[in-house]
Amino acid sequence: MTSAIRLQLALDAPEHLALVPRLAPYFDVLEVGTPLLKRFGLAAIDTVRELGGGKPVLADTKTADGGTLEATMVFAAGATMMTVLANASLATRRDAQSVAEQYGAEIVFDTILDPHLDPEQLLDGRAPEQLWLALHAPSDMRKAGMQDDSHIIRVADQRAHGFLVSLAGGIRRSNLPQVLEVAPEMVVIGSGVTEASDPEGQAAWIRDQIEAAAPGR
Repeated sequence: MTSAIRLQLALDAPEHLALVPRLAPYFDVLEVGTPLLKRFGLAAIDTVRELGGGKPVLADTKTADGGTLEATMVFAAGATMMTVLANASLATRRDAQSVAEQYGAEIVFDTILDPHLDPEQLLDGRAPEQLWLALHAPSDMRKAGMQDDSHIIRVADQRAHGFLVSLAGGIRRSNLPQVLEVAPEMVVIGSGVTEASDPEGQAAWIRDQIEAAAPGR
């Protein structure tokens, strides 16, 4: 799998765990979603890593405080990435980033609470290409019809600033061409695959589209 765009599978419900061995070959990163972390705790990280054949695991902690403690817990449990709220305090962001560096792991700063947050405030002396920024459409707002695909439109601007961009929320067949056009570094797929009537077929189709859009193809 040589695409410049990486695929992340979001797992939010207990029944999604049974899909991991079947879907892991199509994805680059496996996400232990916030509901799974709350249901099963840190054990979910190791479980998903084992079921996924050792694929990298992101823990969607959405950390708002306690950066050192939470980062230490999830990285010691085997996660290679975790989310921290982009509008968490500077101290929390620094602490989590420091622990991530100790483990050779990565922090993804999630804008779910403030989609129009100025990402420049996240730099803290770092180059933008060293930071992951998640443009995340909240699921409850999407279900209520209060969220459109504007998070996709914002990808190009953040990439132009040099950030590594993860795009999450409502990615599906109908808007995948738009997603591929703006080319975030990571595309997060959840219910579009896990709730599909044919999860493997859907995952294979998405992977094929991303591979076809890879540079040099």
